[in-house]
Amino acid sequence: MKPAALGIRMHSGWGILVAVNHEIEIIERRRIVITEGHGPRGNQPFHHAQELSLEKAEGFLAEYRSISERLARRELEAATAAISARGCNVVAAALLLASGRPLPALPQILASHPLIHTAEGELFREVVSDACEGLRIPVERYRECDLEELAKPALADSLTDAKQRLASAGKLIGPPWTADHKAAALAACIALRRRTALNKEIGA
Repeated sequence: MKPAALGIRMHSGWGILVAVNHEIEIIERRRIVITEGHGPRGNQPFHHAQELSLEKAEGFLAEYRSISERLARRELEAATAAISARGCNVVAAALLLASGRPLPALPQILASHPLIHTAEGELFREVVSDACEGLRIPVERYRECDLEELAKPALADSLTDAKQRLASAGKLIGPPWTADHKAAALAACIALRRRTALNKEIGA
């Protein structure tokens, strides 16, 4: 089977997943959902936790995370099965990050509306990362603002071709092919090249 990598860009409870191979073909793309329902209890867990006592907030968030982890694993199992059916094996995943700044303790998070949004984003990314690792898919985490610089050494002389292929992929596979898809696909290309290089170094 040909090696492939996932690129994932998360939003509030949902995300865009794109899989590519070494030929920079789009093997799979889909919207993944890792929450149940809508509203604060659905895709804004820290907003809901803000209305609770600290003890209840901790319990709610732990239960919420457990449910999201189960849903994320189910989504990734479905995606990897579809990719396998197309003759590819997922060997790496790239998860796009925002600022990457560490978060304070829960009381400080719940006291700050901007931190609540940051914490929700981080929660969903962590859940997807854990689901990948649970499926034995190595995960790399890239800040979205660093993608261009990361792509230069990873893709080297094929960078221009890769960017052209990704820019025009929407014409080949049809919509949707948004900025999320393009960023996820580029991240997947980087992760695949880096994983391949690492495997060569260790003789895997």
